Amino acid sequence: MSGFPEALQPWWLIPLGYVVGATPFGFMAGKMKGLDIRDHGSGNIGATNAMRILGKPIGYTILFLDILKGLLPVLLAKSLGDSSLIAIATAIAAIMGHNYTFWLGFKGGKGIATTAGAVVPILPIPILVALLTWIITLKLSRYVSVASIAAAIAIPTTVVVQSLIAGKWDLAVLGLALFVCLLAIWKHRANISRLRRGEEPRAEKKRKEPKPE
Repeated sequence: MSGFPEALQPWWLIPLGYVVGATPFGFMAGKMKGLDIRDHGSGNIGATNAMRILGKPIGYTILFLDILKGLLPVLLAKSLGDSSLIAIATAIAAIMGHNYTFWLGFKGGKGIATTAGAVVPILPIPILVALLTWIITLKLSRYVSVASIAAAIAIPTTVVVQSLIAGKWDLAVLGLALFVCLLAIWKHRANISRLRRGEEPRAEKKRKEPKPE
């Protein structure tokens, strides 16, 4: 605990979280390759579309950076401030920065990786459950969007189960869990429409190389 008096709590971390979260790594990587990633694939600036358009090495790098830009501001908020509300507000700011970056006219990605990074210091067990849910759902459905939506729903569900077991409720934490869930679903509304029309692309299965005879 830092021992900051209430009047001196580092509220400046909230706008800092937004600015860091707003860094559009996917867009920047595309520009380095001479293209605007928003004009290709799904048009998203996140890691999934980057993998499709720019290749897996770049895509995984963007995934790592998108997680970090959510994680680091929240870790800083938790280390400098005594108020859990500042950490929660910083997490929300980082997520909103990615989803609505001022660098790109307040249009951004779907925020799954940044959300995971921002929320894990506050909700480690729900994020672990969400990750397992994402892996299992992707394996079964082969839809990244379905896996992401299922993972988002798992976060508040796990918080509710934890609260029932503990017999106490933290409304700020529950509010954060509900916020990230509803925002993720909202950002996937186009995917939901494509799923209904049967037009959503599936993740490709790994092809087995034929054994030499």
